[in-house]
Amino acid sequence: MAAEVIALPAPDREGGMSLAAALAHRRSVRSFGARALRPSELGQLLWAAQGQTESREGLRTSPSAGALYPLVTYAATVQGLFRYLVQAHGLEAVLSRDLRADLAIAGRSQEEIGHAPCVLVFGAVQKRTTGKYGERGIRYVHMEAGHAVQNVLLTAQALGLAAYPVGAFNDARVAKLLHFGPNEVPLYLVPVGAPRAR
Repeated sequence: MAAEVIALPAPDREGGMSLAAALAHRRSVRSFGARALRPSELGQLLWAAQGQTESREGLRTSPSAGALYPLVTYAATVQGLFRYLVQAHGLEAVLSRDLRADLAIAGRSQEEIGHAPCVLVFGAVQKRTTGKYGERGIRYVHMEAGHAVQNVLLTAQALGLAAYPVGAFNDARVAKLLHFGPNEVPLYLVPVGAPRAR
């Protein structure tokens, strides 16, 4: 039986802040308000990370060596853990438990991670890339994760959201929390949400 797909609003491909303004104002913000992300905000962030921009060849917003797309993107919220389905531009429920506090512990006890309304988790099935490029493919996977996360950070800025990238975490603990398979590795956490009012 196929998993239910939770549809996300179509991404905005035309409007918003200029790229130059997003670059000029992007900052790592670690202070979040309690408001949950709106579906349109979450959809825009996920589309910016890995969204499909061309259906015939399946090309995406982030460049990928050989267009092999090893990244897998998850959203951890109070409702649970969801996997982003690129072609459907939707979400698939993975777990019904709130993992944010556990991700904060796995993130070397960075409490801000647990306070974010959403934590995006970027994993990768590295064999998709190393199967073609050998060991050098691991470098390509890491480069791709950087491209995707920068897209998220700039989009968060354009949406008026707070976000920051996290690379300091216990890989094994994150993989276990998200029930990663043997070929999937965690690469990045990105806590994101409305900024805390000053």
